[in-house]
Amino acid sequence: MAKVKMLAFDVFGTVVDWRTSIAREAQLVFAQAGRDDIDPCGFADAWRGLYQPAMEAVRSGKRPFTRLDVLNRETLDVLLAAHDVVLNEAAAREFAFAWRRLDPWPDAVEGLTRLKARWPIVTLSNGNIALTMEMARRAGLPWDAILGAEAVQAFKPMPEAYLRTADLLGVAPGELCLVAAHHSDLAAARACGLKCAYVDRPMEYGGALAPDAHMAQDWEWTVGSLVELATKLFDEAA
Repeated sequence: MAKVKMLAFDVFGTVVDWRTSIAREAQLVFAQAGRDDIDPCGFADAWRGLYQPAMEAVRSGKRPFTRLDVLNRETLDVLLAAHDVVLNEAAAREFAFAWRRLDPWPDAVEGLTRLKARWPIVTLSNGNIALTMEMARRAGLPWDAILGAEAVQAFKPMPEAYLRTADLLGVAPGELCLVAAHHSDLAAARACGLKCAYVDRPMEYGGALAPDAHMAQDWEWTVGSLVELATKLFDEAA
């Protein structure tokens, strides 16, 4: 651990519970629209399912870099149309911003606070700055800096997302540790030379197997919570 100088965190699924949070907001929106026939958890899963395809258009060069807030609104419009739900502009905009109001996992604030006492902690998320900042203020997430896709103009898992983050922080890739609940994210970071800490979030997909479970590796650290990660890293650094 002596070589790791900073910790960078994936956010969606690793630090915050997107599925439960989005389902809660979807249930309210659909109830107000008189559409109790739409499964809010299924809607959350479907919305998340459009996340990677939307970013792929940017990664492939088919469109210029576009903030996640914009992509979230575009994919929401697709889903609303598919369910024949009509919202006015203000309601649709507010619903799209549900991704700014995600609740943290129960261990997140305590774990981050403990880790921050020893190491700088930053975000390395595909979320844009305004989204991540609002989420952090609402949830009490004590980031030292909000970085990620917008800061480096690249979505994960492109190598630039990891390498440019290390460069912005003034450290070598091997001095930066990515903390994430996704094996695919960690695999891409490891290929760029970063250290990797895996946080198991079995309820991210409502108990269903994660789509990248087959990409598991022997990561430098594997834990069940951010509190456990803090304990392990402090013990190793002692």
